[in-house]
Amino acid sequence: MSISSHVPETPLPNDLDLTTLSQQAAIGQSAMRKASLRLIPIIGVGYGLAYMDRISVSFAALRMNQDLHFSATVYGFGAGLFFIGNAIAEVPSNLLLLRYGAKRVMASIIFAWGLVATAMLLVRTPTEFYALRLLLGISEAGFYPGVIYYLTLWFPSRMRARAVSRFYIALPLSSVVMGTLAGWLMGLDGRLGLRGWQWLFLVEGLPAVLFAAVILKLLPDRPAKARWLTPEEKGWIKRQLSLDDARAHLGHEAGIVAALLSPKVWSIGLFFFFAGICNYGFGFSAPAILQNATGWSVGAVGWMIATFGWVSALAMLLNGAHSDRSGDRAMHCIFPCLVMALGYLVASYSRQPSLVVTALAMSFIAFNALWGPALSLPMEFLAGRAAATGIAAMNTIAIFSGFAGPYWMGLMKDASGNYDVGLRGLLVAALTAAGIMFALVRSLEKRTVRDL
Repeated sequence: MSISSHVPETPLPNDLDLTTLSQQAAIGQSAMRKASLRLIPIIGVGYGLAYMDRISVSFAALRMNQDLHFSATVYGFGAGLFFIGNAIAEVPSNLLLLRYGAKRVMASIIFAWGLVATAMLLVRTPTEFYALRLLLGISEAGFYPGVIYYLTLWFPSRMRARAVSRFYIALPLSSVVMGTLAGWLMGLDGRLGLRGWQWLFLVEGLPAVLFAAVILKLLPDRPAKARWLTPEEKGWIKRQLSLDDARAHLGHEAGIVAALLSPKVWSIGLFFFFAGICNYGFGFSAPAILQNATGWSVGAVGWMIATFGWVSALAMLLNGAHSDRSGDRAMHCIFPCLVMALGYLVASYSRQPSLVVTALAMSFIAFNALWGPALSLPMEFLAGRAAATGIAAMNTIAIFSGFAGPYWMGLMKDASGNYDVGLRGLLVAALTAAGIMFALVRSLEKRTVRDL
């Protein structure tokens, strides 16, 4: 007995159907173009200021540690305390965003951290350093996960890797700005009675205070409140996001507890944790490592890191766009982790300055490239209230990497006299991140097959 292979013919769409589809596609393109041009530059600048204010201490440390007699361990512990403060306030801050809206909460966050970042110029003792770094982390908490959640209110899941990459290039580009300015600001040593590192904190902290007004003025809470979208464009966004919500593993019906206890939330949080150890472990020590390897001045090292930033921004955009086109997230995260591991391995054993610089540049570029695909992945299995809570929970897990990475590098520097052992530890973290991502994507694929 055989089963008939005849399949009824599917009627071809008529001209009216094709016209409607074409009109909807045009409406969607217009809506996404407007959202990209009006929102991403604003949140990108905001995140760039946040990253500059959290990591400007890495350049300041080249003189500050000597002036204030801070050891590498004191510096590493203080640098990492920022992230403990971040973790403490992360989820509560995102819940406030849900209740009061993105515009007011993000403006308040950026105003508060700008004030604290500027106050870093008053540091004189390790205790003051620790207290202000902790307070900076608390005041900035919620901005980054808030931005990621905010993007889920505007961009369909199939477009989010590109959307994330376009705002997240603020991270490498902030390295360009900071690297370019660092040498000049440190050269103001003695002007108006301030040391060079104090000028660094002052000039890189105050813009955040002023930018709070821009956030308050130009950032709509959601598409329905955007005056620059037509009713048709608002409707198109709403329909697309509703389709994404229906496919999410944890959606509007999921409670806060379900999101916090989800194994997938913990898996992606641990991926970000181990990848973040690489970023912050190297990032907070990068000026010192590169200066030791090359013997260059602070200004020259700053320009070198600025070059890393330009190339990283391009790599981030290309990897995010290719991930969206191919639909693949896993290898667009795993391969950069393997490149990072190779770079740390080479840099920790090589004694040739050019090879050390090349290996570390490769690792820095690879790290930045993975973020578009990596950050779009959780938004494929989270939606609604679960997305706000889950993203904040992931970031809370990941943020401890900002404490572990710098503290690890400081301890190893004091124990061994160089950064080689520390870099080998980052190699292990990069390989662990790659393994977690592989296991997570396999789990998601199995869940998808069961749902079919």
